[in-house]
Amino acid sequence: MGWIALFALMALAFAAMLRLGVSRTLASFLGAALMLGALGYAVQGRPGLGGAPVAARKQGVTIDPTLTELRLDMFGRYSQVTPYFAAGTALQRMGDQRTAVNLFLGGANALPDNAALWTGLGDAYALHDGGTVSPPARLAFDRALKLAPAHPGPPFFLGLAYIRAGQFREGARWWRRAYALSPREASYRAEIGKRLALLQMFLASPAGQDAP
Repeated sequence: MGWIALFALMALAFAAMLRLGVSRTLASFLGAALMLGALGYAVQGRPGLGGAPVAARKQGVTIDPTLTELRLDMFGRYSQVTPYFAAGTALQRMGDQRTAVNLFLGGANALPDNAALWTGLGDAYALHDGGTVSPPARLAFDRALKLAPAHPGPPFFLGLAYIRAGQFREGARWWRRAYALSPREASYRAEIGKRLALLQMFLASPAGQDAP
């Protein structure tokens, strides 16, 4: 029944796209997202198991929507990696950090030269590992930095991971690099600058003097 429901939903989605007359670009993106969802069900789904009530154990993560927009502006809104980030963000919000890591691992293995996916993998590892820049997280970020040394995305999200871990000065160092790499005409440059200015104000204040 699970597979029947899945294919029925996919058929309804495609019918709705045809009826609404969406563009080919958007249709391709939505189709990729649906196929990624089907792949996730094929890998994770166990329709043969009987239903039983269980207590919720996973703690979801609050994802700042402005950070989601910032990432889309940096790495592109309609690209081959967009479905990975959409699914990964949903998993993180639900608290399924392990599956989010596996999702980005699969993407990085499929597209090993894509800095955006390695950045997403580093961020996913950091959330999975208790909000720390663990060795696997840093390894993934380093791979992204090596693949795209002139792109502001990897240093910005590495800095964000350090800030979440309470390492504010290290985070500021990477945000300064991200700001310096941002093109002046880029829509996201002002947002990075605003966040960096607030962080530097905190570090200069009495409360931030002893911050790591």
